[in-house]
Amino acid sequence: MTTALEPLWTGLGLVAPLEARVGGYVPSAAYGISIDTRTLVQGDLFFAIKGDANDGHDYVEAALEKGAAAAVIDEAHADALKGQGPLYIVHDVLAALRRLGEAARQRSAARIIAVTGSVGKTSTKEALRLVFTQSGPTHASVASYNNHWGVPLTLARMPKSAHYGVFEIGMNHAGEITPLVAMVRPHVAIVTNVAPVHLEYFDSVDAIADAKAEIFSGLMRGGTAIIHRDSAQFERLEAHAKDSPAEHILSFGEHEKADARLLDITLAADHSMIHARIFGREVTYRLGAPGKHLAVNSLAVLLAARASGLALDNAVASLAFFQAQAGRGQRLILETAQGPFTVIDESYNANPASMSAALALAGALPVEAEGRRIAVLGDMLELGADEAAWHRGIASDVGANHIDLVFAAGLLMKSLFEVLPVETRGAWREDVADLEPLLLDAVRHGDIIIVKGSNGSRMSKIVNALKQNFAAPAPTQV
Repeated sequence: MTTALEPLWTGLGLVAPLEARVGGYVPSAAYGISIDTRTLVQGDLFFAIKGDANDGHDYVEAALEKGAAAAVIDEAHADALKGQGPLYIVHDVLAALRRLGEAARQRSAARIIAVTGSVGKTSTKEALRLVFTQSGPTHASVASYNNHWGVPLTLARMPKSAHYGVFEIGMNHAGEITPLVAMVRPHVAIVTNVAPVHLEYFDSVDAIADAKAEIFSGLMRGGTAIIHRDSAQFERLEAHAKDSPAEHILSFGEHEKADARLLDITLAADHSMIHARIFGREVTYRLGAPGKHLAVNSLAVLLAARASGLALDNAVASLAFFQAQAGRGQRLILETAQGPFTVIDESYNANPASMSAALALAGALPVEAEGRRIAVLGDMLELGADEAAWHRGIASDVGANHIDLVFAAGLLMKSLFEVLPVETRGAWREDVADLEPLLLDAVRHGDIIIVKGSNGSRMSKIVNALKQNFAAPAPTQV
């Protein structure tokens, strides 16, 4: 967090929402909130959260030495940390963070937008951030801070002066979204889509839809629910929205009844040109990243903007500056001795729907005469008992999108590799590290390489290896 000109919280103003007793002295103010000493800056309030691998109490001394305004600790560590510096002592640190997040929401007059979905929620959140920033001070989730600690952390960081707040809300199990959206209390709630993800924890895609629809339960009275009209679960989601506090239900997609309907799309290497009809008005606009899935989700962004009182023309113009993030479709131009090639970094996460979308993007992009479309794929995780079948099913997307070579890593991806035509098999290795040199040797000028896999499959190592071994072109001198 960067230090603001105005305090985020006054020192005395923290005592009540934290339900804390003070050890040492009360700081004058906190300018940010941190749970990680690696990113903490002077003036932050440090929460000693206990995680799966680390206990934040072990880093309190380091946080205070680095300039933290104070630390929030639990009673069990109060004696051991006495005298280290200003402390807010609570019974449970994570519960205190939740209370502070709720206090931030209560004091805020911002228009709040929340987004969830099986695919594309982070990219949609970033597009929302971009669009709303053009209309006023906007606070949004960092990275994918969308879980039981990420959502209250994002809330606690929201300045009182924010005009808009954009929150990403995620889940792995039923019932997880409900308490999070109850804290956020959005005016607008978006479900980007429903796909077969986390099937290890759900009996069906319908059950996933029910879990995603929990986001509507926390809507402010009279709010707006926004749903993907092309989803097979649309009517199920719509029924949940009708049972929620939502006054308005809007839809987006290619369906003829969608309030924001995609009519046509032209993909270029670094952007998309979109022709759409929004509330009966036809518009053509540029989205600063390629991909039909991004184009469809941009319609949800425009609906959220209109539902929040923003001018459609201004929102449309803002999307030209949207750029995909690292791990979520970021485009890299790297250099061989013979010339450049393109990498599309989709390494952050994967499921059958996002895998299909990524391969469709690669198939839609033009390659030079000597170039090839290469897919480097890692395991899709949490797919349950049919995981091997889901991986084999990718073969149809490989063929339909003219993928020339597939390099695959992981035991699950072996199921795909074995059913591919022989001429399409680049290489398979169980470990991604063993796949790296084989891919590096295969790269040539003009290739389009898309890297995709669940975060746990560590496909980001492939992207890093490509960046380290192939220097980007030097900037053109003018």
